[in-house]
Amino acid sequence: MPDNGLLVQMILGALLGLSVYLPMAAGQLSLATPAFYAVGGTLAALMATHADHQGTISLGAVLWEMVVAGALTAALATLVGLPVLRLRGIYLAIATIALVEIVRVAILNLPFTGGATGIFGIPQPFHHPLGYITLSGGLLALCGWAFQRLETSRLGRAMAAIRDDELATRCMGINTTRVKLSAFVASAVLAGVTGVIAAHYLNTWNARQGSFDVAITTLAFVILGGSRSWLGPVIGGLLLTALPELLRPVGDLRLVLFGLVILLGPVFFPQGLITPALLEKLGRWKLRRLKP
Repeated sequence: MPDNGLLVQMILGALLGLSVYLPMAAGQLSLATPAFYAVGGTLAALMATHADHQGTISLGAVLWEMVVAGALTAALATLVGLPVLRLRGIYLAIATIALVEIVRVAILNLPFTGGATGIFGIPQPFHHPLGYITLSGGLLALCGWAFQRLETSRLGRAMAAIRDDELATRCMGINTTRVKLSAFVASAVLAGVTGVIAAHYLNTWNARQGSFDVAITTLAFVILGGSRSWLGPVIGGLLLTALPELLRPVGDLRLVLFGLVILLGPVFFPQGLITPALLEKLGRWKLRRLKP
């Protein structure tokens, strides 16, 4: 059973996995999640340290930071998404990687973000990880409910249609640009809000939190867990976040084993751990249980 601190990191990983999953559900290979994650975390660090909280901060103030971070990342995603989402496939991935680097370098060089050392002593809303588990777990549960509703909604069906065939979807009269932009903006908001929680939990924030390495790691969450359902990124985020800590008893070999899992996972599970066939079996099992 993981300790409370690791459980918080696992939930944050699951939230970032969902952020990567949203554009992919609309057929877009976007790696911009770390950029919006870094923006949310930096904003929270600046707001919390520049206010007179005397080492602690109220939950209401953190929730307000989440609202502001959501609004800021939504505006940034709209501004960036309008031109960038015209690209597809690897070209979109490269463009969003460039965004990650632009944000990282900006945070690194701005005079009020602490440079390479970052911002330290971020006030804590909770004195125990259980508070962070409740906050992040509640956000994850809310996202799970929303994503489940999304899959059966008009927007969700439009996203699935674009993922399968964007040209055919456009010929059916669906505004594909609006649908893709909606998914991109929602992904940015989720990443920014997650960054707020992470900044307070880590108690420090710097430009490395939104690096290219984070982009690859969060993409691995979706690939290993599965990209055909929102459950896949959640499972992938939980497992891959916990794995390096669970492998600590083997010493430096844990990094090699972690790399092998990421390398061999797509080989043995090309559709991820949560596959459409598995979801279909679970659906039939649930129907049988509900029958009198």
